[in-house]
Amino acid sequence: MPTPYSTTATTLDVYPNAAIDSDISVLPRIFEEHISIAIFKRTLPAEIAISANAQCQTSRDWQYGWLGSPTDALREDLYRKLPEPSAGDALIEDIATVAEAIAYLFDTDTVGIRLRLLTAAMCPRFHCDNLPVRLVATYAGPGSEWLPEHAVNRAGLGAPAPNRPEIVRDSHAIQRMQAGDIGLIKGSGWEGSEERGLVHRSPALSAGQKRLLLTIDPA
Repeated sequence: MPTPYSTTATTLDVYPNAAIDSDISVLPRIFEEHISIAIFKRTLPAEIAISANAQCQTSRDWQYGWLGSPTDALREDLYRKLPEPSAGDALIEDIATVAEAIAYLFDTDTVGIRLRLLTAAMCPRFHCDNLPVRLVATYAGPGSEWLPEHAVNRAGLGAPAPNRPEIVRDSHAIQRMQAGDIGLIKGSGWEGSEERGLVHRSPALSAGQKRLLLTIDPA
């Protein structure tokens, strides 16, 4: 797998279903049977953070979508469609590099990319995605929240109902990715993980707070 980021590896695994490290080489651990989330922890370089924040200076939510190969055509399309393309170079290059790495990791020519500016939580209830795997990365604002397996009551998943128990067994166990982190999340569509996909949710946003979220689905 290409390693476009140079860091000193620091393994931070603390839960059996999570692989967390400060080196991008942690991401292939998502293929391990017991791992439902793999997180590459990184401090967002200043030029990328500045580029991302420039895209947040709009008065309303917006989103960008791409389905195809992560080639120069993706870079060109992002440049045409970002709210502030003149400040977009660093963000565009980072998105393209991450997309290329994910396409390589999952041996595919096609990825589905969404870049969204949010002013409210997109999926505020804890849930499990009905897909094999998804990359999530937050460029600005709070990151995705997730639960280690011991803190999940899976009987509570699904649409709210009077007889459903609480999903969260231990609220102190709720984990959160940070801006800059790159996470791979297994869903219930991953073969062998139909009952063990990661339970996660979007973070709450305070008044006036914004979140710039990237998701990538290997196709």
